[in-house]
Amino acid sequence: MLKTLDIYIIRKFLGTFFYAISLLILIVIVFDVSENIDEFIKKDAPLKAIIFDYYMNFIPYFVNLFSYLFTFISVIFFTSKLAGNTEIVAILSSGVSYYRMLRPYFISAVFLALLSFYLTNFLIPQTNQKRRMFKDRYIENINKEKDQNLHYQISPGTFVYLESFNMKTMTGYRFSLEQFRGNEMAYKITADHIKWDSTENKWKIEQYTRRDIDGMKERITKGERLDTMINLKPSDLYFRKEYYEEMNFSQLRDYIADEKLKGSEDVLTYEVEKHTRIASPFATLVLTLIGVTLSSRKVRGGIGMHLGLGILITFAFILFMRVSTVFALFGNLSPMMAAWIPNILFAMIGLILLRAVPK
Repeated sequence: MLKTLDIYIIRKFLGTFFYAISLLILIVIVFDVSENIDEFIKKDAPLKAIIFDYYMNFIPYFVNLFSYLFTFISVIFFTSKLAGNTEIVAILSSGVSYYRMLRPYFISAVFLALLSFYLTNFLIPQTNQKRRMFKDRYIENINKEKDQNLHYQISPGTFVYLESFNMKTMTGYRFSLEQFRGNEMAYKITADHIKWDSTENKWKIEQYTRRDIDGMKERITKGERLDTMINLKPSDLYFRKEYYEEMNFSQLRDYIADEKLKGSEDVLTYEVEKHTRIASPFATLVLTLIGVTLSSRKVRGGIGMHLGLGILITFAFILFMRVSTVFALFGNLSPMMAAWIPNILFAMIGLILLRAVPK
């Protein structure tokens, strides 16, 4: 059962966190409005859409983006005040051990970590769909055509090639479809262009030529139009900026499997995102541990000294996250290690501080 001490610290922890992040959200919204107001006016964005489609869906995204960092700052801030008012000395003098005092901190941290995990993997992908639709229509175009000469493996032994794809007309040019059995080609379909039929969710291949190969025998057929359902969507043929923001965890996992089959170059980016979604909530626990051990000692600099150290550690954590991500995308570091290295390293720092902190 929670004791009075637990309730007191939990209330201080969560109250400081939500108060601080609420103030920052208001500031960020003001700056975002001032930056985008010209686009809103220029493109006649409705006030209702601005408020409910963009900014209401912007809040969960922003809260989660900085949740673990504001957890750290909140712990530093209110624990420094406790130490400055000699409340921690009184708690320890009453017979409560330092490890027992950490319990309400970690109860709060686990709550925030679970909240972050839920936001990242379930709620935010839903809110991002409306937010990104608004952004694409009124702020910036998030859909861009890919380079020419597109190659995909749509199923084992089946390969598709397109010289180019036009997003506006949903038409691909210089199309070919090859099916292999082992190392031998079974058939090949070529066409000048292929068009997506959105009403039937099919591709229409026009002016096509088909070659069926059976050993030394070959049969060639030609036709005006061929309707086909192949494992290829128009969205695979153009680039949607940060598309993973719209996917929940299971959708992201399935998308990665499909992209690996197709030989996509963007697989690493999505794998890093998948592992980051698991590792980031855990960072809340790590930074809470470091924050408590840093700020529970009363020092001459008071809150200012603790906040200065906290900001320094925060920037170091962000730096390690960015560096490890770069090594995963452009080096040989695995995406899982890239996501977890900062947590592992700073967890070790937290344990060292925990052993050294005065009890």
